[in-house]
Amino acid sequence: MKHVLTLIAPRDKEKLTEEHITAATGALADKGGHVFDKRWLSMGEACDIFFTTLPVDEADKAVQERLKDLPVDAIVQTSENRQKRLFISDMDSTIITVECIDEIADFAGVKPKVADITERAMRGELDFAQALTERVGLLAGLEEKTLETVYVERVRFMPGARELVATMRNNGAYTVLVSGGFEFFTSRVRTELGFHEDHSNKLEVANGKLTGKVIPPILDRNSKLQSLLHVTSARELGLSDSLAAGDGANDLPMLLGAGLGVAYHAKPVVQQSARARINHCDLSALLFAQGYTRDEFVV
Repeated sequence: MKHVLTLIAPRDKEKLTEEHITAATGALADKGGHVFDKRWLSMGEACDIFFTTLPVDEADKAVQERLKDLPVDAIVQTSENRQKRLFISDMDSTIITVECIDEIADFAGVKPKVADITERAMRGELDFAQALTERVGLLAGLEEKTLETVYVERVRFMPGARELVATMRNNGAYTVLVSGGFEFFTSRVRTELGFHEDHSNKLEVANGKLTGKVIPPILDRNSKLQSLLHVTSARELGLSDSLAAGDGANDLPMLLGAGLGVAYHAKPVVQQSARARINHCDLSALLFAQGYTRDEFVV
C-alpha cells in the first residue's frame, strides 16, 4: 500500500529545506521504507513524500524520532482518501486561542482557580463533567451580558482557522464544531467562520445572571465521539472520510474515531495517543495534510 509523509514548516518562520526532507527520507529508508516520489505543496513550507513497504505507525515513529529537535511537523498516513469530506473540531484552544470559561472566570475574579481546574481536566486528570460543573458553579451571579464582553474582547480565531474551514467547505466538506464549552460562543464562532453545525453546553441563566449551573445533558468526551458517529451516519460517510482536531483529553475518543485525528498543540496525554500531531504550525497544516497546495487555499 502507498503511504504519504507530509512535512510542514511554520508559515513565515522556519523554512522547510532539502535537509529536512533528506533527514525524513533517511529515517524511512533506515526502517525499510521505499521512497518513490515527492511533491511540493508550498515551496519551502510543505512537501509530500510518498513511500511503500513500511507500515504507517512504524514510519511515523521513525520520522518523529529523527525530526524531534527540528521545528517541523510531520504527518504520516495512507495516500488514499486524504481529502476529507467531514471536518469536526473542538473549539477552545483549537479553533480559538482561549478557553472561554477561564476568560469568563476572570470577570468573576476566580480565573486562577478555574484555569487550574481547566488545565487538569484537559490533561485528563479530572472527570470532565464534574470539572465543568465545579467551574460553572464558581460563576454564579455573574451578569449574562459579561459573555458578550468576553466574546468581543477575548475570543480570537486561531491562525489558519478561517482558511481551513473555507477551503474544506469550498471543496464540498461538511464542517462541525463540537465543544465542551458553551453555546453562546460556539454559535457565534460557527457563524463567523462558516461551520455548518455547532454542538456544546448551555449555561443556565435567570434574571439576567448566571445561576452557576449547566443545563443537562452535559456534552463530554463521549458526546464528542457520538457527534462524530451521528454526523457520519446522517451524511452517509465512513469514518475514514473524517478529519478531527482537538487539544484536550476530552477530545481523544473523537480523535481516535476519526479517519485522521490530529492533536493540535495538545496536552501530553493527547499527543501520546493521537495518530497525528501538529506542534509547530497553524491550522492550515491540516489542509497540507490532505494534499491541498497553498494556491488552493481559500482566504
